Amino acid sequence: MRRRRNRSQAEPPGPNLAPKRDLAGSGWSAWEVVAVLASLGFLLYIWLCYENFHFHVTHLYAHLGYPSAQHIVGQRYLRGIGVQQDEERAMHWFRRASQQGHPHASYNMAVGKLRNRTLVQEDGEVEKLLGQAADQGLQEAQELLETLNRNRNPS
Repeated sequence: MRRRRNRSQAEPPGPNLAPKRDLAGSGWSAWEVVAVLASLGFLLYIWLCYENFHFHVTHLYAHLGYPSAQHIVGQRYLRGIGVQQDEERAMHWFRRASQQGHPHASYNMAVGKLRNRTLVQEDGEVEKLLGQAADQGLQEAQELLETLNRNRNPS
C-alpha cells in the first residue's frame, strides 16, 4: 500500500532551479544586460557608420555573385560614396553585373566605354550593351542607342 503525502506537509528543501538575479534585484541577469548593451552598441555603430556598413554588406553580396549588389558597388566606386572614387573598379563591377544581364550595369558599361573609361573596346560592343539594357526596358539605353544609330548612319 502506498502512502500518500499530505499536502500540508512541507516539501523538503531541494536545489533552487530559479534563475539567479544578481543585479541588485532588477530582474535582469548579467548575460541579459550584456546582450542588450551589445545590441545597442551594434545599432549605434550602424547608425553612425551607415554608409560604410552598407558598402561592406553590399560588397559581400557582390562577391557572392548578386548582380544588383555588383551594380550598387560599381555605383559607389564611380561616385566615390563611402569609398575612394575609382572608375576602373566601378567598370569592373559593372562588367560583372552586366555579364549576368543587369540592365543598368550594361547601360553604365556602354556609357563608360563611350567616355573611354575602359581601354579595350570591340566593334559593336557599345551597341550590344545598350541593346541588352534596352531589351530589358531601360528607356535611357533605348534613347542612347537610337542617338548612336542616327549619328553613325545619317540619312
